[in-house]
Amino acid sequence: MPNHASAKKMVRVIGKRTLSNRVRKSRVRNSVKAFVAALEANSPIEDAIAAFRKAESNIHKCVNKGVFHRNTAARKISALSGKLKAYDLARLQNEQ
Repeated sequence: MPNHASAKKMVRVIGKRTLSNRVRKSRVRNSVKAFVAALEANSPIEDAIAAFRKAESNIHKCVNKGVFHRNTAARKISALSGKLKAYDLARLQNEQ
């Protein structure tokens, strides 16, 4: 246990930050799952794009709050973007 007042305060602050960071990470995971579910359900491309934008927005918010490093976010967004592009190309080929 911390003995100094500042150390006690930091324990409280770290607890609050941990909780909010956990919520933010969970929000990102849920939005990514929703995006992947939209792709797997063969939903219209507009729905997939909307889910992608929501996931991208949540990832960027985590970068701004310091939860994710910007390179981690870029890697995640790039992977999602690649999935969206592959999904769009597959739909175009199936229509022809």
